[in-house]
This record gives sequence, structure tokens and C-alpha cells, in this order.
Amino acid sequence: MRHITRHEKPATGLRSIAGTSWHTRAACHGMDVEDADAVFFPLPRDHEAIAEAKELCGWCPVHGDCLDFALENGLKEGIWGGLTEAERRPWHDGLPKRLDYRRVTAFFDGRDVHLTEAERQVVIDHAYVRGWQPNRLAAALQISHKHARDLLRQAANRVFDRDRTYGVPRAKKKRKKAGPAKAGSAPAKPGTQQPVSRAAASASTPSSLGKVACPTS
Repeated sequence: MRHITRHEKPATGLRSIAGTSWHTRAACHGMDVEDADAVFFPLPRDHEAIAEAKELCGWCPVHGDCLDFALENGLKEGIWGGLTEAERRPWHDGLPKRLDYRRVTAFFDGRDVHLTEAERQVVIDHAYVRGWQPNRLAAALQISHKHARDLLRQAANRVFDRDRTYGVPRAKKKRKKAGPAKAGSAPAKPGTQQPVSRAAASASTPSSLGKVACPTS
């Protein structure tokens, strides 16, 4: 917030599309520098001051732009966009994978944007689809002509691999065929059950095991 109240932008190597035009609409705009430092740069365990800053950010109309400004410019101290340093840490760590199509559109509109890795890959793919030549991509990304040519070639291969399988139905799994029936046995009809053969009783086995044989007189 020091940069907002002092109307100064931090000197960083990153390039943002938001700029500082949103500062005049911020809830903290016009605050005294010392008051802003006390509110938005509290001690980590000063929960009352943190709650006060979050309440002020809660009804700020540009708290989203404030958060983007802190992320894009690597500002890891203080409360920005209603988030503390600890709450913004995952956002800072995952910044290279961030994909914001507003920034991609701004890049094609000629804006000077610091692209993340994910956004840069989308720009390369769209540049190939739009028919960009290597020299144009090299000038836009500030890379060598050979590197730009290799990137467009890789994009062409990705598009080719995608279109080659697009709309092609998947192969159906083949059903396993039943084995040959044994000799002498007729195939069973569906819905019927074959009788189970049981071994014949031995001749030496008594006919009735539940009765005691009476001796003959």
C-alpha cells in the first residue's frame, strides 16, 4: 500500500497489464502514509489489525486488481486484496502455472505483458494457428529466430496429433469366444440347467443307514 498512497510503482522487472489505473478507485486511496502502513502492514500476530485491514478490503471495489498487482509484481509483504502474506504464499508459488486469458488477449493486442509459463505456451499455440512467422514470434517473445521456429514447429506437431485423433471412435473391445464343446455333450439351451450326475451307490453299502438291522431268529 505504500506505493498506492505515495502514487509510486515499485521498480520490478515484471510487466503487468493492470498498471496503476485502479489505485484511484481503491478504498485505501488518499490515506496517510503512516496510517496505511499501520493498517496494511501489521505484525503477523496482530489479529485485530489484520481483521481491520480485511474489513476495509472487503468492501473495496478493486480488491481483485489489488491482488493481481501484488502477485504480478512479487509483493510478498503486507495485506493486498484482503489476503495476508501467508494466505498469498500459495498464489505466489503457483504463479508460473497461472493462466489468465485476459493477459493472453492483451499480448496479442500489443501490450507489454510478462507471461507465465502456461500463458506463454497458449500464446505460442495461438500464434501458430494465426499463421505467425518465426520472425514475428521472435520479436514478440524477444527470443531468437531459431528458437521461435522450433516453438512453432512443436506447436504444429501438437495440433497435428490432436486433429489426427479428433472425432475418431474408440475401438470396441472384442468379446472372448467360447471354447469348443466336449464330445458327447450337447450344448445347453439358454435359461436351462444341466442335471448334475451323481455317483451310484456301492453294492456293499447298506440300503438304509437310518435303521438298525434286526437279527434273524
